[in-house]
Amino acid sequence: MDILIVYCHPEPLSFNGALKDVAVETLQRLGHQVEISDLYAEGFDPVEHPRHFSERANADTFAPLTEQRHAFDSGTLPADVQREIARLERADLVILQFPLWWHAQPAMLKGWFDRIFVYGGIYSGSMRYDRGRFPGKRVICSVTTGAPEPTFSLHGRSGHIVSLMWPIHCSLYYLGMDVIAPHITYGVQGGGLNYQEEESFRAQLEADKANWARRLESLEDETPIPFTGWDDWDEHGVLKAEHPARWRP
Repeated sequence: MDILIVYCHPEPLSFNGALKDVAVETLQRLGHQVEISDLYAEGFDPVEHPRHFSERANADTFAPLTEQRHAFDSGTLPADVQREIARLERADLVILQFPLWWHAQPAMLKGWFDRIFVYGGIYSGSMRYDRGRFPGKRVICSVTTGAPEPTFSLHGRSGHIVSLMWPIHCSLYYLGMDVIAPHITYGVQGGGLNYQEEESFRAQLEADKANWARRLESLEDETPIPFTGWDDWDEHGVLKAEHPARWRP
């Protein structure tokens, strides 16, 4: 299996860096081909901007979606975008490794979504959700948090983790991917730095690395998160009244 790890953390010695490394070691040991998009190390530009488009569809007004579609159709997408799309297309499984910052993914990773999920190529009005471009391609988010697990429960002060992850999962499902339940590592203190010098932190790291490795070994057997699709929605894009998941007072 071909696996892409999109790694988003500025410090190689971080907890996230360690989880990325154990994923590479585990997956290669299992015989998989692993490729890494290290967004910080590769200097990925997360900001969509007119400067990225050498041949504009409209030189007077910058409409990002129009320019993305024109660049895709004309084969003039920026080199870094072409590289990331090629990596994404090769992968049978995508792992997004990142810390939860301000209740969401880091800006660098959000910018990767903005620039790589190209309109007209990766999705369109008719090519999305369960009719998306990547049916059968699996994706999982491996996420670290600073606060402990109870604070991310339904009534916790940090916000319900299911709600916090929903925008990210929805974006991935938007492309037609099979989204696996995330792997959350809670309570990573101090940003996960200098773990070699912190005995308690090192113990947590080793335990969480082992948990992540065990999950990776059986990931192919996991059932994706269920989402509704086009046949479940009415003409307004709302869940049909007769759908069994529809809430009724």
